[in-house]
Formats: sequence, structure tokens, C-alpha cells
Amino acid sequence: MVERKRELAISLGLSNDEYERILSILQREPTEAEIAVFAAMWNEHVSYKSSRVYLKEFPTKTKDVLVGPGENAGVVSVGNGYALAFKIESHNHPSFIEPFQGAATGVGGILRDIFTMGARPFAVMDSLWFGSLKHPRTQYIAGGVVSGIAFYGNCMGVPTVGGETNYDEAYDHNCLVNVFAIGIVREDKIFFGKASGNGNKVVYVGSTTGRDGIQGAIMASQTFGDEAGQKRPTVQVGDPFTEKVLMEACLEVMAEGLVLGIQDMGAAGLTCSTVEMASRGGHGIRVDLDLVPLRAKGMSAPEILLSESQERMLLVARPEDCDRVLEVFRKWDINANIIGEVTDTNRVEMYFGGQKVVDCPVSALTDDAPLYKRPFEKPAYLEETQKMPRVVVEEDIQSAFLRLIDDFAFRSKRPIYEQYDHMVQIRTVIPPEKGDSAVMRLIEVPPKGVAMTLDGNGAKTYLNPRSGGFNVVAEALLNLACVGARCVGITDCLNFGSPENKEVMWQFREAVLGIAEACRAFGVPVTGGNVSFYNETNGRPIFPTPVIGAVGIVEDCSKCVGIGFVDEGDEVLLLGNVEGEMDGSLFIRRCVGILKGNPKCVDVLLHKRMIDFLCDSIEKGRIKSAHDISDGGLLFTLAECMIASEKGLGVRCRVGIEKDKVLETLFGEGRSRVVVSVPRGSGHRFLEDARKSGIPARIIGEVCRDALRIEDVGLCVPIKTLLAFHEKPLPGI
Repeated sequence: MVERKRELAISLGLSNDEYERILSILQREPTEAEIAVFAAMWNEHVSYKSSRVYLKEFPTKTKDVLVGPGENAGVVSVGNGYALAFKIESHNHPSFIEPFQGAATGVGGILRDIFTMGARPFAVMDSLWFGSLKHPRTQYIAGGVVSGIAFYGNCMGVPTVGGETNYDEAYDHNCLVNVFAIGIVREDKIFFGKASGNGNKVVYVGSTTGRDGIQGAIMASQTFGDEAGQKRPTVQVGDPFTEKVLMEACLEVMAEGLVLGIQDMGAAGLTCSTVEMASRGGHGIRVDLDLVPLRAKGMSAPEILLSESQERMLLVARPEDCDRVLEVFRKWDINANIIGEVTDTNRVEMYFGGQKVVDCPVSALTDDAPLYKRPFEKPAYLEETQKMPRVVVEEDIQSAFLRLIDDFAFRSKRPIYEQYDHMVQIRTVIPPEKGDSAVMRLIEVPPKGVAMTLDGNGAKTYLNPRSGGFNVVAEALLNLACVGARCVGITDCLNFGSPENKEVMWQFREAVLGIAEACRAFGVPVTGGNVSFYNETNGRPIFPTPVIGAVGIVEDCSKCVGIGFVDEGDEVLLLGNVEGEMDGSLFIRRCVGILKGNPKCVDVLLHKRMIDFLCDSIEKGRIKSAHDISDGGLLFTLAECMIASEKGLGVRCRVGIEKDKVLETLFGEGRSRVVVSVPRGSGHRFLEDARKSGIPARIIGEVCRDALRIEDVGLCVPIKTLLAFHEKPLPGI
């Protein structure tokens, strides 16, 4: 019996040492249900046992932060008694195994995180990283993921307003599906996932519990091998229509003041929700599993505890309020059952079949969970990859540019976002592909708005994890500034390979330190996030890919600008350094066929000045369009400004390129560079104001009719040619 239980623990992802630790805590052999509880709470996905030591580096507090890390979502004030709740989560492993349901339930889970705080969700963004076209599963995965996101978001009536979609062979064996959601809540109506008050009742609401999604969190804490397809039963199955009704019922009982605590049954299901609520409330919890509504016959206690069936919540309410709580949920035709109560024992107690099957200290499952400082080692590959060669191309600039825009990065994401309803709730000011950030009206506090952006760069983080983490924060803040928004907080999704790999752990540590350094430098708090380890198959990890979701406040939505050129004759300026950085650029990856270089961190002072200058200028109505120079460089950026123009306008430029800096000027990336357009005749005054603000700037051209012209190098590409490349199909969509 003893060895059988040890084998069960190891099969559920616990190590032999961890099992010994459980024996020491309990001073006896655990029951099978207790093994399930420990396995659920101590896995990487829930306990963050390999990452917590580094996540403490993040700054988490400013005057605007009302709720920081540790709750279902972070919350920041927007003034006038309102606040924004936002969070990002990953659903990488489930989406690789079963793309449609994996992505769909990823949307469902992040939306529950938002309305659990008492907030009504009003926007979603997604960061999608697929493999190359050469891989046989890429089209299947891409099509399923996009369909799943569209299905769930559309049924919920929450718009998907932007994000990013990438194709690279580094993600052949593990796609990434990161979903970022935001909602609005009154500051005096924020709810928390805690169970407190001895004798208060624990109420289960939502869908019945089945065998779908069993061990989902455990599966997300494992690498894959050739048997990945056999893990399909661990993927949850979603029902967005049930979640829509569940959300409305939850918001109703919250509005009536009937809820003392509320938690989504997400990763690790009933186990995680009960334990975390008890931990946050400083109390114990007692649950009778026989009272949990089931959809499958003969389910055991471990199955009930590990099930991740979707659309389920756990509430805590006063005994005298329970009748009304049950009445509201039954009115909405939603299951509602009292399954237990809050205790003052600081223990988790669970009964099944009349027997106590779980009895252990709450702290043993949460605060005292294993914490590892994994060994790390600088990857050997960096010695070679960080040597940046002198880049030489034999072909002319126009031919090289046309080859560059044949990349998926330039292709329209319309086949994706047209599957999403990005206008529902009529808040959308800047829709997909029209701005560096999406902008949504805050109709509760007019004329304010909120800007959202989602950014990641796996290739550059692979080359230099520290600067990769730093620069992805800097880029997100610049993307907000390009629509006129000042950042109030970020949420991060950290996607890496196995933490048991010393080189992966070094990448993770460096990226986290880079993110933390950037947040401190720019005065931005991290309000929460997600760590997704074990993104590798057969020992092949993905690129280290930190994804940053940033939120900014726009004081007046009517003054926001997009990336598209507006009127013929407008003057075009380049703000920032003339030359960009070739290290790890899209140009050397696609046109030279190498991934090399050592990307540097942006200049903090210049970046701050750029952000402030852009926001001030947009608020004063002096800028008509703005677009940061990122993937592909200056030419790529100008082409995107043309594509986004409502009038199909082009641009004629004389940049003033130094003879030996042609590639760096036209194809170099980053380094705090932005293309803006201003009204005809105002360019020189704008130029002087930029220089007074400490920002290098030059007038490089004017908006013209229908072509991209760079007179320095004799380049002339008609807009119809750009559109032909832009409208090439996306694989699998």
C-alpha cells in the first residue's frame, strides 16, 4: 500500500522528495485524495515553485494600484470612483493538444478571472505563436486556436480587439496561446477570492463537474514527448453560453452585497479554489464532496478534486443570505449548491462517502509549498550567436525590401480578427491593425479611454534574455504612447522551457531581471501575471518568450491617433535615432538567413522623453499619426502606415542616409524610434519642440498619393504592390 501511494504521487507529478515531505507534514500516510490535493497545489503551474524567488523582483505598487499580485486579477484606479481589472494567462499546453478547446477555455478562464473581481469584461487580446509552415501540424493548430478564441469571445459578447500572431520554427512543437483581458469595476465594489468568517457557507455555482480536464494543471507542469496526443482528456471543454449566464448571475449577487468572497475554479479546479480562498482569508474550510453536482457517474474523490470542468465558481456567503444567493442562480438556470463552510481550524477538510478523505493544514498547501532555487547556467550557444557579423546583401534595396515584406509579419491579420467581433459593446475607438495599441472608450468616465497592447519578442530574448525582457516592456510603453496613453500597469506571461534545464533557468532569471529593471526605470507596476514553464517537446524548448500586456489611460479618446497616414501633404518626421539595430532583426533572419547579434537595452532617458513628448503632443492635437519602428525597420513601418491609411496614401522621403549606414537606417529596429505625421507647414516647429525635449528628430518626407518612395536609394513601391503582399493568406486561417 505504501509503495502504491508513492507511485500514485509520482504519477501525478510529485517527486520522491516531495512525497517524503508530505509524510513529514501529515505524520502519516496520505489518503489518495490528499495525494491529489498536494499534487494539484504543489505543481509548477499553481505553486510557482521554481519562479517565486525571482518574481519578488517586480515592483508592484504605485498610487494607482488597488490590487496587486496574488489575486485573480490586478486592479488599478482610473479616477472618478472606477477601476480597471486586468490579467494575462497562458493556455499553451491544452492548445497544443486540442487547439480549439484549449484556446476557447483559455478565453473562458481569463474572463472568469476578471468578473471574479466584480468587474465586467469589455476587451480581450491574444498573443499567438505558431510553428513554421514546414511543420505538418502548424495549420491545424493555427486554425483551431483562432476558431476557439472567436467562438468563446463572440458568444460571451466580449470583443477581441488586437494582439499579435507569429510563425516561427521555434514553436513547431509547442504553440503559445496567451490571452489578456480587462474589465471595469467601481472602486467600492471590488471582490476578493477569500474565505473568512467562521460558519459562513461555501457555495458551488455553475456547470456540473465531469471528467474533462482532470489533471489539467499537472499536465501544464510537464514537458511533452511523442505521446502528447494521448493527453487529450486533460483538456477542458468549454460552454461559453453557460459562462455568459454565470457571469450575469455572479455580477447580480455581487451587486446585491450577498458575496463575501468568490473564486474561479480554474487550474486545479475545486482543490485550488477552496485552498486558496482559505489561505487568503486566514481560515480553514470544510467541504462535503458528495454535495458537488456531477455530470459523470461513479467519480472518485480524487477525480472530483482534480477535475477542471469549466464555468464553475466558488462563493462564500453568510448563512442568512444563502437562500437569496441560491434563488438568483436558479433564476438564471445555473446550478447552485451549498457544499461546505468556513472554519477557524486553518485546515482543509473534505468528506466523501461519509469519510474524511482530506485533512491537512492550509499553509502546507500554499505558503509552505516547495520553493526551489534551481541551478542555472549561461547557455553555450550564446558564445556563437552573440557575434554579430557585418551584414552585406548582394541585391538592391528594393529587391531586399520586397523579400522582407513577403514574411508573415507583414501579412494582414484580417482573416483572424474578422472571426472576432471586435466592435461588440461599442467601446472600440482604434480597432485591430489601425494603431500601435487598441483603444476602448471608458463610457463610465467620459471622455477617458483605455489603451491596451500585447508585445513579445522570442528571437531577441533568445539572443539576450536580459535586454529581451527589458526591451519588451519598453516597446509596450512606446506602443501605448503612440496612441496618446500613459501606462498605469503591466501584466506578464512568461513562456519558457523546463526549469529543470539549467540553461532555460538562466534565460528565465535574466528575462525576469530585465523586466524588473525596466519597470523600475519607467515607474511601472506589475499587477500580476502568469509563468508557463515546460514548453518543450522531446527536449526542444521554445525561444524564451516573455509577453507583456500593458494598460494605459487616455484622457480624451477623441484625440487618439492611429498609424495610418491621414492627408496628402502632411509632413513625416522620424523621432529618435536615425539608425536602428540589426542584431536579431527581422531583416537578418529573413533576408540573410541567420539569427545572430546581441541586442542592447534601450536608452532609458531617451525612451522616457519620447513617451512624454508623444503623449503631450497627441493630447494637444499636434500629431495626426504615429507608429513605432519595430520589426522590419523604417521601410516596414512606412509601408504599414500606408496600408493603414483610410485614403490609400503613400509617402515620399529623403531620409538623409549615411553611405555606410543604409541597412541600419532602413531595416534596423528598435532604439526608441517613431514615425509621425503632422499637418503641412507645422513640421519645422514640431522639429524644434522635439529637439528642445531632448529628442533627436528630422523631417524625412511628406505624405503623397500612392507609392512608397525613398529618394536616397531610388526605391519606389506602389501601394498596390504592398497590398498584394499584405493580403497574402495566413496559413491555416
